[in-house]
Amino acid sequence: MMNARWFCRGDIDGFFGLFVDNLLQLMLIAVFCTRFCGMPGALVYGKIMPGAALSILFGNIFYAWQARKLAMRTRRDDVTALPYGINTVSLIAYVFLIIMPIYLATKDASLAWRAGLFACLASAVLEAIGAFVGDWVRKHTPRAALLSTLAGIAITFISMGFVFQIFATPVLALLPMLLILFTYGSRLKLPLGLPGGFVAVVVGAIIAWVLKWCGLGYFHPLADPYHFRLYYPHTAFGDMLVFLRDGQGWKYFSVIFPMALFNVVGSLQNLESAEAAGDTYNTRSSLLVNALGSAVAACLGSPFPTTIYIGHPGWKAMGARWGYSILNGAVITVLCLIGGVTLVLKVVPMEAMIGILLWIGIIITAQAFAEVPRKHALAVALGLVPALASWALLLINTALAKAGTGLFDVAPKFGSDLFIYGIISLSQGFMLTSMVLASMMVFVVERQFVKAAGWMLAGSALSYFGLMHAYQLVPQAGVINNLRPGAAGDFALIYLVAAGILILLDVYRRKIAGKS
Repeated sequence: MMNARWFCRGDIDGFFGLFVDNLLQLMLIAVFCTRFCGMPGALVYGKIMPGAALSILFGNIFYAWQARKLAMRTRRDDVTALPYGINTVSLIAYVFLIIMPIYLATKDASLAWRAGLFACLASAVLEAIGAFVGDWVRKHTPRAALLSTLAGIAITFISMGFVFQIFATPVLALLPMLLILFTYGSRLKLPLGLPGGFVAVVVGAIIAWVLKWCGLGYFHPLADPYHFRLYYPHTAFGDMLVFLRDGQGWKYFSVIFPMALFNVVGSLQNLESAEAAGDTYNTRSSLLVNALGSAVAACLGSPFPTTIYIGHPGWKAMGARWGYSILNGAVITVLCLIGGVTLVLKVVPMEAMIGILLWIGIIITAQAFAEVPRKHALAVALGLVPALASWALLLINTALAKAGTGLFDVAPKFGSDLFIYGIISLSQGFMLTSMVLASMMVFVVERQFVKAAGWMLAGSALSYFGLMHAYQLVPQAGVINNLRPGAAGDFALIYLVAAGILILLDVYRRKIAGKS
């Protein structure tokens, strides 16, 4: 008889991991919106945070119910709910490619916020459409392609930046990270059944406060005083309509469409990751609720889409089931509605928590190699490359911004010292590029050259219309999308030629097979 309890001990570990991830996104929202987009605290904490919280709660409750339903149907007690929260990449893209440029041009933070709401709602509509073709994409895309793309994001955007932060302050952060690796890696039960993540966070907090009391300046709690008050959600549909009526929203469709596609593809990859770990969920309902979560966010004042998170195997390995999802949604909602997003960090340093994100990153990367046929490991490795390029571009952009310049001015100066245009080309639409190249490699390894040619044709079409490799360099924003026919025509032509070569290889293979 399966255990149908709503909560188990592993849900505490899962909660800490997912909570840290969601909390980090909310912190980024607070910092980016106030520092770069001129938004007052009343807008950020009074409208954006409540809307974000309720969109997170909405999805967490559904995915917890979905997991419990699967457990009851299959009579298993090891089912883990899909992790869910705000999409980090969409968050960054919407801030720096839509909201901030409008604020810099108009100095109107309210208008910039409305633009973000429109983008979020448009993304939700496109994601809902994607839900009806998701199953077809999933059936015709090799597992190696889906998992390698996910692994590329995991090891770069989720893990590496935080690893640097850990090793920049080892006295504060290294021991909590190692404790997470020790406990989660060995799966050893600690005394009293204490969750490894909880122990790591407590140890990190103790170290931080001891160092502070000793007069060592490693930990600097937030200085801003906290005043308790309730922030109630507000409907923001009228604000979106204002922005839609003046036609300004469509100017940013070149950002909105790729990010919506990114969400759909990313969610498909996360569903594939969950299935590889043993939990098979319905694609259409999962994607539709994902889209509805983004719509809830937009209609309640948050311009940031939600998504099915990377990391399901990590939470599963921790022993989390479905209660962790409910607990995460409830705690995040309470924190947002009382303006307490930054309150936790007045007590616990971020460095004590980010080791959990490293664990998630490495277990996803390991899964990409372990859960595919051995000969497909070549495709997984190839699929990692575009994400590495995108991450390299992020590092370059950050360094240039700190130096007071940008790629528009500096790119021509790199020359052959750094092939910057190659990095940019490979980074644009990197998730699609990863899927195309990895899928092609799977079918080449299997000598299914016609199917490999089909993926090269897909790469040609995506490049031609600007969804892969296409970009423009402009002042201030630097690299922006370039969605138009012929945008990356050189790549489109090469992929088309490659498809023809693969067809010839298939003819040759059949000829050789006929002689033997």
